[in-house]
Amino acid sequence: MTNGHQVETHNTAYFRHDYGSDQSDLRRLYEQAKVDQWNAARDIDWAVPLEGDGGLISDDLVDINGTRFWDAMPEADRVELNRRVTRWRLSTLVQGEHGAMLLCSQLVDCVQGQDAKLFQSTQVADEARHNEVLQRYIDLRLDGEIYPVGGNVREIFDTLLGTSSWYLKTIGLQLVAETFAVSLFRMLAESSKDAVLRQVCRRILQDEARHMGFAMLSLPDLVAQATEAEHREMEDFAVWALGRTLAGTFPLAVYQELGFGKSELDEIKHFRRQRAAGGDETAFRKYFRRDLHDGLVRNLRKVGLITDRIAPSLEGFGLKLAA
Repeated sequence: MTNGHQVETHNTAYFRHDYGSDQSDLRRLYEQAKVDQWNAARDIDWAVPLEGDGGLISDDLVDINGTRFWDAMPEADRVELNRRVTRWRLSTLVQGEHGAMLLCSQLVDCVQGQDAKLFQSTQVADEARHNEVLQRYIDLRLDGEIYPVGGNVREIFDTLLGTSSWYLKTIGLQLVAETFAVSLFRMLAESSKDAVLRQVCRRILQDEARHMGFAMLSLPDLVAQATEAEHREMEDFAVWALGRTLAGTFPLAVYQELGFGKSELDEIKHFRRQRAAGGDETAFRKYFRRDLHDGLVRNLRKVGLITDRIAPSLEGFGLKLAA
């Protein structure tokens, strides 16, 4: 396929014969989802003009900001780099939202509870709207083109789509990926130069909080009742998903387009690692990392997936587990 790829899947669809409410907390979440629906075409003020220098995200989120490469750039080139990094970042997000839409359509099939099915049907619509609104932003504010799907993003969603267990899909999507998405959209909502992008991110955040709520309501009892083998499977899958999510991605294609060579790219990556390890990150990056790590630890603990067995792996990812 020239504009996509296929993933072989195998899921068991559970067709209910009783449609009464069976989990009151999830029914309330479903009812809230109906109230919170919004229209990407109507409820974003797309006519707001772009102000400032033409950049879209904070320059602090551009990897070479603060390096000799940034200092040597003319102002016009800095703006162009900002816009390309924005397009690269939003490309990753629009692909992630598309993957989430496909995953949630599977979850409608394979979750068994009536309220779980109803809520997942609303999340399919949510993820479709996020996919739409981000592509609409790229079309209107950028050139409409997206960068190819990144290695980690493709691996994560291909694996989740190919996994038959609904609870492993939920751990990977709602517990790990959605926690990452909430922190990232929150940072962009606070830091972006463009008022339209801030609107988009705030609208998406309104939905993402509910999506994490599904994991918080559906997983704790399941984890508590799991056999030892099932519990280990969940723990291992959480570690796998965290490792792929926290590994991060680098906008290599952007810098290559702008003529950066291998030695310069190696220097930029080294600077990026040093800055993160030394705590010398910009305020927005520090906020994102702290918000993400705190959210992951809190959510993993709430559903019962932090154990002595996997604690060293979690700490190896930089997560602080001390209460």
